[in-house]
Amino acid sequence: MLLQERKRKHNLKEIWNALFYVVKTGCQWRILPKDYPKWQLVYYYFRKWSSLQEFDLLLGHLRERVRVKRGQNASASLGLLDSQSVRWGNNRSLKSFDGNKKVKGIKRHVVVDKNGFLIAVMVTVAHIHDSKAAYLLMRVLKELCSSVKVIIADGGYRGEIARQIRDTFGYVLKVIISGYEKQGFRPVQKRWVVERTFAWMENDRRLCRNYELTFDSAEEMVKIAAIKLLINKI
Repeated sequence: MLLQERKRKHNLKEIWNALFYVVKTGCQWRILPKDYPKWQLVYYYFRKWSSLQEFDLLLGHLRERVRVKRGQNASASLGLLDSQSVRWGNNRSLKSFDGNKKVKGIKRHVVVDKNGFLIAVMVTVAHIHDSKAAYLLMRVLKELCSSVKVIIADGGYRGEIARQIRDTFGYVLKVIISGYEKQGFRPVQKRWVVERTFAWMENDRRLCRNYELTFDSAEEMVKIAAIKLLINKI
């Protein structure tokens, strides 16, 4: 006699809505409203999908759909690289001090396409220099089998790192240095897009500060926020 599969009590759409609620409001898992499934179940799916890299797969699929809808190629060939220092909101999480930005917490390193849609993300402690983290981020980008060929970055990535990335991963890193000291502030073409991505992240209270105990969890929260953004654009 064949065993029947256990009937699902909650629709997976309810689980996703609960994840979006956590990211948007920044609430703790344990105080998730009763309108959603129990927090233990939501957290179980969060950890399960994280370990299976489901967020990466869904993010890539949604990004391609939105790009095609805009009349662009499904796969991005141009990437924009930058980092964001984020203040700590949990005294048990790993953190350090970014002397340049005067921020105590973590640093998010991201690669986005020309629309500002997330391609890859990596989280480190705040004192790690951008050029050192860039090499590890390119490894993450390579593991995602990204079609990106050219990556634009600011002056923080100049130096030997550009040659190392080209020789190891095959990506061409173009460093654009703004001349705002002479001509005043002017948005650099295409470079401003990644700054807008950071502004999008600030709309989600879970991302305004770092409340996660692990870097993996912090990265997954960024991916969920990016998925929520792309769903609204379809």
